[in-house]
Amino acid sequence: MIESIVRELVQAMQAEQAKKPKVLYLFCDSTAHEAFTDHFILLKNSGICYDMLFLDGETSSWLGLHKIECAGPGKIIAADEYAPAPLELPLEYDGIVIPEIDVDNAARAAQGLKGTVKAEILFSALVLNKFVLIGDDIPGLKRADRRTLKTLTLPKPYIKLFERYKRELAALGAEFAPQKLLAEAVVRKCGVAQHQTGNEAPARGTSSPEAAGGAHSEVANVSTTAAGSSVFEGKLLTAEWVKRQTDTAPDVRKLILGKGTIVSPLAADLLKEKDVAVQYAE
Repeated sequence: MIESIVRELVQAMQAEQAKKPKVLYLFCDSTAHEAFTDHFILLKNSGICYDMLFLDGETSSWLGLHKIECAGPGKIIAADEYAPAPLELPLEYDGIVIPEIDVDNAARAAQGLKGTVKAEILFSALVLNKFVLIGDDIPGLKRADRRTLKTLTLPKPYIKLFERYKRELAALGAEFAPQKLLAEAVVRKCGVAQHQTGNEAPARGTSSPEAAGGAHSEVANVSTTAAGSSVFEGKLLTAEWVKRQTDTAPDVRKLILGKGTIVSPLAADLLKEKDVAVQYAE
């Protein structure tokens, strides 16, 4: 009996020490997540937990069975006693992922305003220095607005306004990446956070969204060590990443991977085709 109790205590302590990173995905409605099934597979394979928040309007949303509402004059903060306020949500997560943001919420977040679920979560996450990843190739119109107005794009003046708000969000700390590469960016950011927790140097090779190829630079987490060799510091090596790297640096002949990095079969074939040797770091 004593041995059994000790084993349970040791296992509980090990589980606490090996806490997995966790992110929150914000979706416009309960069907918007269906296009991101591959993202969730990648996160699960990389040991990253995730929750999904479905917006039920501008000021309310659903997280599991709990309805969450944003604060306001004369309004309740939560619809039930167990539901947190939007401002509290980022406390429980390592980062926030917003696949699609509209010009209204981008304006609120860029100016530090509240009043909607997305704006309050963005404000809280950026204040707490949690990473915020936002889809870059987005129209700037809400899904509901697109259905109502029967249009898919903003007019040119609004496009310029939307781009300005995106630049202001980037200056506040938010990062932008193509929607299909958001999961890779999450894996990279969670890997960097774990390294920093262990008092290791943060990953190099990160650039701002304004830089040339900003979205791809955010995902391509690489640092060059010597002539003809590079270091990949992410968790998943994809064929797309290998193609971009070999196109921009055709003289690379050796790629050093971190411990535990997963190499996709297509990436392995492409590395062999490009005659790039793979070496795992000690």
